[in-house]
Amino acid sequence: MNRINFAFALLFATCACGVCISESPNVNIVAPINREPERFDPIEGLIQDALSAGEMAGAVVVVASKEDILYASAFGDRQVEPAREAMTLDTVFDLASLTKPVATATSIMILVDRGLLKINEPVKTYLPAFGINGKAEVTVEQLLRHTSGLIPDNALKDYQSGLDKAWENICELELLSKPGEKFAYSDVNFIVLGRLVEVLSGVTLDKFATENILKPLGLKKTMFNPVEDVALSAATTEKRDGVWLKGQVHDPRAALMNGVAGHAGLFSTASDLVTYGQMLLGKGKRNDVRILSEEVFDSMRSPQSPKPTVANDAKESSPSTPSKSSRALGWDHRSAYSSNRGAHLSESAFGHGGFTGTVLWIDPTKDRIFIFLSTRLHPDGKGTINPLAGKIADIIGQ
Repeated sequence: MNRINFAFALLFATCACGVCISESPNVNIVAPINREPERFDPIEGLIQDALSAGEMAGAVVVVASKEDILYASAFGDRQVEPAREAMTLDTVFDLASLTKPVATATSIMILVDRGLLKINEPVKTYLPAFGINGKAEVTVEQLLRHTSGLIPDNALKDYQSGLDKAWENICELELLSKPGEKFAYSDVNFIVLGRLVEVLSGVTLDKFATENILKPLGLKKTMFNPVEDVALSAATTEKRDGVWLKGQVHDPRAALMNGVAGHAGLFSTASDLVTYGQMLLGKGKRNDVRILSEEVFDSMRSPQSPKPTVANDAKESSPSTPSKSSRALGWDHRSAYSSNRGAHLSESAFGHGGFTGTVLWIDPTKDRIFIFLSTRLHPDGKGTINPLAGKIADIIGQ
């Protein structure tokens, strides 16, 4: 299909899907909120203990429903070196692996909604160069559920010669296990999915996500490669080449991919994530803006379990070793990496974590959004937040 015909097809598909092009007003959290003190007061003690233990420099915690903010508070600092900056409710965070569901998987499901992609199709149908070295049967769904058999991360040097060469190196990879046989969390899966969005849409992942998710929802501070005024209010992570990363992506592979990758690179705020979460609680719709059809949304959040899981060193979590791993399309459900969901969210809950100390869980049954955004990497890169996030999720879910 040539670019002109593709453009008309995409326009028709967009209209047919019912996605509104007008913006929906987003949530704007400007002050602390606590609508249920008897329930939420213990959160502060948990956070203060973690701050004292040096698990993070600061955090923002938000609990919301489809219609309202129930709790919102900022703690500690978003930066302590080279100069101290207090944490604020509008601090911008490097979402790390939350990029996977929020930007990449949602974009993939929009393409499914528009009839431009089938998740049970082999990836090689859309990216022929990918289907070599035993990868011919890998499906789009297996990438989304981390059951493709691909390596968690290929070598950093594979990304040091530009985007085209990086893609060639990914295509040359062999599988570690048969497609669909095992769960193994992989950044490479989502780098491939980001490439798939680019090829099928004709624009880069950041542009597609902006025009089809972020802009319609009115998410003005959610973006790849934050512009200067947004970057100034970002939480600082670690140093790269002697320079503190503030508003620059922490993930080294995403950095080598010009800050735009399917697995990492997206920045956002708690307010924007509430808006996005309310769209998910609305089964793909918020106010008059529909991002996903209800049918496609339901398929996106539906979990499945492959054969017994293989734990690996996926970045955003410290894995336990359950016998099975239940994952939705782009989202976690119950896996070796879901300790940050706690024990009391419902079986319908789905979510994800990020290496920088970010957590997002959506519970449709209990009408709850749980957002935890922290500076666990600043300044020494040694913080741990998943057990803390799980304790806060228990407060919300009980």
